[in-house]
Amino acid sequence: RNETNILMQKNEKTVDKPAGTCYNILPHNVGYKCVMPPASASLNEREVLFVFAVIETGGKQYKVNEGDVIFVEKLNVAEGDTITFDNVKALSLGDSLEIGTPNVDGAVVKANVIKNGKGKKIYVLKYKSKKNEKKKIGHRQPYTKVQILSIGKNA
Repeated sequence: RNETNILMQKNEKTVDKPAGTCYNILPHNVGYKCVMPPASASLNEREVLFVFAVIETGGKQYKVNEGDVIFVEKLNVAEGDTITFDNVKALSLGDSLEIGTPNVDGAVVKANVIKNGKGKKIYVLKYKSKKNEKKKIGHRQPYTKVQILSIGKNA
């Protein structure tokens, strides 16, 4: 990752922040204005800093970049298959940010399924006082581990 600094301006003060920490859609940066990398910066450098997508799967939203490995709720796909997430809530391709209402039209995120598995076991203890009633139950949440291959838009 290129450590180019992005200038953040607020109340006539200029603050240097490391690259990748300035996203206007995050609540902690409300009121800040991001200054994009200069046009003279290479396209690859600009993509590394600002290409991401927000996808929804399993009732949860994930902010992903190309190459990220994430754990999502179990999907009915075999290991090694490619899956396409078309439920994209936000898409940033370099110098533009699109936010869907509710989804971005034509945006797709392709991912490779690495593994289907179960998480660490948790124990639930049910107990009723004065009734001599105790029950110990274990649970392992199933998951699918995926690696993001590409983020893009179908024309």
